[in-house]
Amino acid sequence: MSEISTKPYLLRAIYEWCTDSGYTPYLAVKVDASTMVPMEYVKKGEIVLNISFGATSGLKMDNDSIRFHARFGGVSREIYIPVNNVMAIYANENGQGMAFEPQLGQPSAAPKEEPSVPAPALSAVPPPASPEPAETPGDDTDPPKKGGRPTLTRIK
Repeated sequence: MSEISTKPYLLRAIYEWCTDSGYTPYLAVKVDASTMVPMEYVKKGEIVLNISFGATSGLKMDNDSIRFHARFGGVSREIYIPVNNVMAIYANENGQGMAFEPQLGQPSAAPKEEPSVPAPALSAVPPPASPEPAETPGDDTDPPKKGGRPTLTRIK
């Protein structure tokens, strides 16, 4: 019998922690042919989605995928994300959460055996050194609104 991945359980746990704490859970997703997201919002092959109760309808987080409906530009869209494509889940207000290596092209239900890798750990993201967050070179996004917005830092 193959070993069951801990990733979907950790995603559900962080989601529950965010909602119980009054935070807004966000997902960072690596987009490929197996994801169903509005492509006009994808930047550099990635998309960040608000998965809070107020932003989604019919959210279902199972062991293979995350599914829900959400409005983009006032139009309801169906979203489908394989668990293996999730890069991070975090609280938008403080950046706390968990990052994962996306495992593109691997089936979610029965992952291939991998070498022993340390388990992901929950840690706080340090606040930016200056009041204005630094922009990533080549990033075409608008600057954050007044008051700043937490950012997700991936540490490998």
